[in-house]
Amino acid sequence: MDRITQWLSSQDVPPDLTIRIADSIFPLHKAVMVPRCGYIRRAVASATKDPSAAVELDLSALPGGADAFEKAARYCYGANFEITARNAAALRCAAAFLDMQHPADLARRVEEFLAQAGLRALPSAVTVLRSCEALLPAADELGVVRRASDAVALRICNEALFPTRTPPGWWTAELAALSPASFQKVVTALRCRRADPRVLANAASAYAELALAEVLADPRDREDQRALLESVVDVLPSAADAPIPAAFLCRLLHAAVTTEASAKTCRDLELRVAAVLDQATAGDLLGVALDGAGERVRNTDTVRRVIAAFVERQEASSESRRSRRASLSGGAEPDPGAMEKVARTVDELAAELATEESLAISKFVGVAGAVPKEARASHDCVYRAVDIYLKTHPSLDEIEREKVCSVMDPLKLSYQARLHASQNKRLPLQAVLSALYYDQLKLRSGADGGWDTQTAAGKARAQARADASLARENEALRSELARMRAFVSGMQPSKGSGSSRSAAAGKKASFLGSVSRTLSRLNPFKGGWAKDTASIADGGGRHSRDTMPHVVKPKRRRFSIS
Repeated sequence: MDRITQWLSSQDVPPDLTIRIADSIFPLHKAVMVPRCGYIRRAVASATKDPSAAVELDLSALPGGADAFEKAARYCYGANFEITARNAAALRCAAAFLDMQHPADLARRVEEFLAQAGLRALPSAVTVLRSCEALLPAADELGVVRRASDAVALRICNEALFPTRTPPGWWTAELAALSPASFQKVVTALRCRRADPRVLANAASAYAELALAEVLADPRDREDQRALLESVVDVLPSAADAPIPAAFLCRLLHAAVTTEASAKTCRDLELRVAAVLDQATAGDLLGVALDGAGERVRNTDTVRRVIAAFVERQEASSESRRSRRASLSGGAEPDPGAMEKVARTVDELAAELATEESLAISKFVGVAGAVPKEARASHDCVYRAVDIYLKTHPSLDEIEREKVCSVMDPLKLSYQARLHASQNKRLPLQAVLSALYYDQLKLRSGADGGWDTQTAAGKARAQARADASLARENEALRSELARMRAFVSGMQPSKGSGSSRSAAAGKKASFLGSVSRTLSRLNPFKGGWAKDTASIADGGGRHSRDTMPHVVKPKRRRFSIS
């Protein structure tokens, strides 16, 4: 080492080895570098056969560049330098590239630093992982990336279980320095360690939140924003691994639509939002529908696709639940009230969208009608949205207003809503008539028994009242028919009358008789007490049930004489 130091300080020893890395030039000595670097020894041997000849080598492919080579050369010359979390990965890759073989070589010193200091804390481990991003694939082949990402995941799990700082989620800000590819490696390491899904969701949300802030900070650089957003969406964990909040997913979807991200990215975000749509609010969905400035409604088609995806998901879950029990299939039991929650949210959203004067009818109907009508227990909220739209667009004709009202069912309105609809001049005539007709049915139902018909006893009483009413109507019809037959019989002439008048009267009597027999067969109360109206005296009036004679025709018997 003393001799090397003397060579460096002496002006009498000219350099005979020149290393060129990009624009940097290093004048060195073969006597120092060749014994310690196998790569340089082989390169010098192949470049010249004269040991005293000067050699120039180009090492631009060295991982870490000129900075890493400078520290490696200083190590070979015995000069002091500091190994930090920022240069440890680069020195490790440079030592491997130069093939520095020595009992106390540079690679061993770097490994000791990583084990004792570099990967022992979360900030330093993140710094090492970030430094590996410019050293790929060399850092990946040497295992530095895997070790650094695993160290980051381990420190995150420890902080989640036993916080060492305040606030407890301080570690999420440390991930902002990572690239999407490095963050993906951290997520993979967290999954391998079976981290709590909440930890995974917090890490993903915090990282995407910081990336989203960067995307929205400068709207002019659209290409870089789009690439960053697409890479962030690609590394988000699945909903099964880590359910990300719906509000944040809606913000990501709005940013993706605003930056004109790829169709794959937008569709992925739409399905993610649809999976947690029952947790979203009308404000979250309204943010998706607005433009980049947040002033005009522009993206209603995106909202409609999200709602349609949620409905398809619920229908598929219901179909699977009907075919087999969720416990046997291993799937999670869907929330039965999720569809109703989403229906209320969509109705509130439709009321907000209805105030947009430039909103087309098809856009409004597409959003409000994306939820099935049967999913709403009451249509009061969607009626409110329809009324707001009709008030905002007063120039619609009757057909257009009917198309707007097609998203609601007037028969599912409450009494107050039907009363308002019956007096609402903005509604089309068909909707008003439907509301009035339903009110009449309700009034008639209330007169017949009201709510009492909903119970079993009430249904029985209602059926008894219906049977009694049918019996009274049948008896009145039979009495009227008997009176008519008696009247017709009194109008018949004696035997000496003309043949034509007798034939006409006979035809009329036979017709009335056939009608009487037909009605008698239709009588539900007909039994063994059949009444023979033929025995009623001519000119008789209306008879009651008690005064009408009961005639039983004798059976035809056959007598034999033996």
